Amino acid sequence: MRKSNSTNLENEKLLQDTCGLTYAMVLLKGRWTINVLWGIHNGQNRYSLLKKEVDGISEKMLTQSLKAMEYSGLIKRNVFQEAPQRIEYSLTEAGQDFVPLIIAISDWGDKVRPFTKTLV
Repeated sequence: MRKSNSTNLENEKLLQDTCGLTYAMVLLKGRWTINVLWGIHNGQNRYSLLKKEVDGISEKMLTQSLKAMEYSGLIKRNVFQEAPQRIEYSLTEAGQDFVPLIIAISDWGDKVRPFTKTLV
């Protein structure tokens, strides 16, 4: 638990409020965020489809990721009042705006992978 009045927290909030890059990185933090966004973009818009699409993600992490992205405004959750109830996820405008960046970052990662150190 972090102290609510620490200098570190105040600096973090200041950066998030004034630096678009910092804000974007905080918004997209998490191991699975980009992969889940990409899955939704590719039409995997239901929980079970996303679970199959995103290799290695646990049910707990998928649920947490979906809730966090919905809260932050990257995706929206559409509940259909049917029997049984059907829930689908879709990208918001902010989520759609990120898709070209995902492609560019992926291309950059593929380009620099042979010349950079392994991260793990």
